[in-house]
This record gives sequence, C-alpha cells and structure tokens, in this order.
Amino acid sequence: MKRKIIFLSTLYLMYGASNVMGDFFTNISDKISENKPRLSYGISVTDINKDGADEFIVTGFGYPNLALKYESGQLINVVNESIFQDSTRSSIGVAACDIDGDGYEEIYVLNTDTYSGEKKYTDRLLDMDNKLFDLFELARNQFYLNLTAGRSVICVDRKGNGDFGFYVANYGGPTRFYEMRDNIIVDVAEDLNVNRVTGGRAVVSGQIVSNQVDIFAANERGPNFLYKNDEGSFVDIALEFNLQDVFQNGRGTSLADVLYRGRLDIVTSNWEGFHRIFTFNNNSFADIATLEFREPSKIRTTIVADFDNDGYDEIFLNNIGEPNKLFKILEGGNLQPIQITEGLESTGLGTGAAVADIDNDGVLELLIAHGESAPEPLSMYKADIAGKSRFVRIRPLNFNNAPARGATVVLNTNLRQHAKTIDSGSGYLCQMEPVAHFGLRKGEIVENIIVRWTNGENDTFRLGLMNKTYVFKQNP
Repeated sequence: MKRKIIFLSTLYLMYGASNVMGDFFTNISDKISENKPRLSYGISVTDINKDGADEFIVTGFGYPNLALKYESGQLINVVNESIFQDSTRSSIGVAACDIDGDGYEEIYVLNTDTYSGEKKYTDRLLDMDNKLFDLFELARNQFYLNLTAGRSVICVDRKGNGDFGFYVANYGGPTRFYEMRDNIIVDVAEDLNVNRVTGGRAVVSGQIVSNQVDIFAANERGPNFLYKNDEGSFVDIALEFNLQDVFQNGRGTSLADVLYRGRLDIVTSNWEGFHRIFTFNNNSFADIATLEFREPSKIRTTIVADFDNDGYDEIFLNNIGEPNKLFKILEGGNLQPIQITEGLESTGLGTGAAVADIDNDGVLELLIAHGESAPEPLSMYKADIAGKSRFVRIRPLNFNNAPARGATVVLNTNLRQHAKTIDSGSGYLCQMEPVAHFGLRKGEIVENIIVRWTNGENDTFRLGLMNKTYVFKQNP
C-alpha cells in the first residue's frame, strides 16, 4: 500500500481548551436572514456557486429550496433560479458530489410527493455551468428517471477513482444507483446488486468494513443492509455482521469513531425504537449504547461532531415533537448526557439537520430544519467558545480536485487515534460539510494526519499550526 510522508511544519500552538460555561449551545438563529416559517427537510453542505466557500442547501416541501451563504454576519439565500427553488415540488433528501469529474459537486434533490410507491414528479440533478440546469431534463438522461417515493440520497465513490454515483433510498420501490457513463446518467443498481425493494430511510457510505467505500442502509419494515464493497460491486453482509435489526424502523445514522481507535463505527437511531451504537470487533458489530441513549424517541436526524472543540465528539439526537438530546462520547465509548436548554426544542418539529463551520471561525454551526406537520423557521446553534479552544480541520480533495467524500481522515496524537469520514450523506435526508473537524484536547500534540483515500491508499501528512483548515489533494 502506497504511503507518502509530507512535512509541512512542526510548530504547534500550545494553549488549552476552555470548558464551555453555562448552556452548551448558544442560539444564533437571528443570523438567518428572512427566516420565515416553512416546511423543510434535508440539508446539505456544498459550494453551489463555485466561489470556494460552502453553503447550506435546505430543501423545501412545497416551499423554495434555499442556498444559504454566510455574508456580513448573516446567512443569506444566494440562489433564486426557479429550477433550484422548485417551490411546486416536495423536496426531502439532498446530497452533493462530483458525478461528472469536473471538480465541482452536482446536487441531487430527491422529491417525494407520496409516502410510498409511484410518485408524480421525478428528482433533480443540478449542475452549475454558468447557470444551474437539471441533468435529468436532458433527453439523453430520461430513460432512468426515478418515479418512486424516496427518502435519503448519498454519494458513493465505489471504484475509488473519483467517479461518484448517487445511491437513492426509495420507499416501496427499487433502490436506485445513478452514475454517469459516456455522458449519460444511468441506473446501475441492478448491476451492483443493490436494487432491492424496502422501506428505505437513512443511508451512509464510507470505509466501514473494507478499505473502499461500503454502504449501510437503515430501513423501515425490513432488515438493514450492510453492503461491503467487492471490487466496485456490493455484497450484503448485514446478517453475518449482526446489523439487520429487523424489528426496528431505521432513521438518523452517522459514521463515527466512538472508541477513538482509528476506525469507523455506526451510530444509528430507530423511530420510537432503540437507538444503537454499533462498534466493530471480531468480524461482527455489537451495540454498546447505554440504556439512556437507547431510550426510544421520535427520532429524525443523528449527528456526531465535536461542537465544543474539546477533543471529544458529541452525538446530537434531533427528535420531532419532543426534546432533542445531546451526549458526549468519552474514552471507551462511555456516554455522558449533556443537559441543554438552547437546542432542546421541546416541541419543535425537527426534520433534518447539518453541521458546518459556515462562518469560518473554527467552531461548528448546527442548522436544524423543521416542518412536516406545521411550518416552522430554521434554527441555528453553536457552542460559545470562539477563541477559547484549539482545532484542526482537514479538507481532502480527490483526483478531480473535488471533495473526497467517502474518504477517512485519521488524527494521530499523543492521546488518541481518531477517524472521521468525509461525509457522503448522513444524519437522515442530509449531508454534512466535506471536512474532518477535530477539536483538540488539553495538552494534546498532533503527530500526523492520515488520509485513507477511497481507493484504499494512504497518505500521511505532518501539520504545522493548529486552528486552521488544511487542504490535501490526492496524487494521481
């Protein structure tokens, strides 16, 4: 396996992280411009306008889709083209990746105007070339249109060469897997053995059990799937690996290194069922969740991130119509409940959420969408720790200079080995920023960063100053 050592610097800023005082989150929803009540679902984070900065893409269910950019201290919608806003359609899931190899991400917007089975309106696959246009509206791409109700969509670089596809978790119809071949969008789900009919809900992809990109799908009214990447095709090994969870109804799911050992585990939740933390050991997965974490809820989105930059991740459980929950992951996968006031949203109708350092201050923002049964505005929170903590952010780019979604970044320090995925789609209906964000612990010294690319090759990088974002590109 190829390894390259790249020395950038050996200097470190050595000041410790401060503990968050008072409430964990601060409500910064006032930074969202024209934040009117609406029905929203999935949120993605991508650079829609090619200006080098990410935006929050917020779906609208009978309301305009939004592209929220941080400008002058506010989140402002910067895309008003009708094909993007699409107010007459019912957008629910969203994900972005570079499907055509031009170095920029296309945006898949999953529309669902019925609960299950056949739907009226197909999905959008939006590309920016001077202006936005829908690849599915081109005559050559209309043979494989998705006319089945769906929920989540994710990106999969199954061959590890930067040629992404979109896995579409449909409900009451076959799963879709769209790729571009000879400049035509085709559905290759049958060829890849993933065209199964189920109640598709949440789905994630990353280096779960192989050195390439695997897929975990949390389903409803049927078993979960764990597709191991087998030279670009897929084999479902969920039964052998104890992940089917047949009596639960899957919802929010994320990949996270809950044991701080340098490999990804699966954090997955179930609608009014038991929430799980599946860790891998001895060729199987075991649920190590505490009783308090497992407690059933009306769960929608599950996010794992280090919100307060203390070097320990938190798990945010976004419920609909009942209080949200927050847990800190300590050593050994031990969970510490965190009492929150801001972000609790006891009666909020949460439907989706995503994280990004949208204002570039080194602290993650949490944007929450609401709706379904009644219009509600968006909300946004962050830990009030700017300038009081240390962090490092890693943004890997693939061969095509596009975000290397599905790759894994491993932080090696004197205190831990911590893996994070470059998010391909997660939470539920959503997709996080394509960055591995690490808060740093008190007294922690970073030794190196390893990027595990989607083709299984590793590059090792030594860092210089902390409190910045490093961009690393995959070499041909």
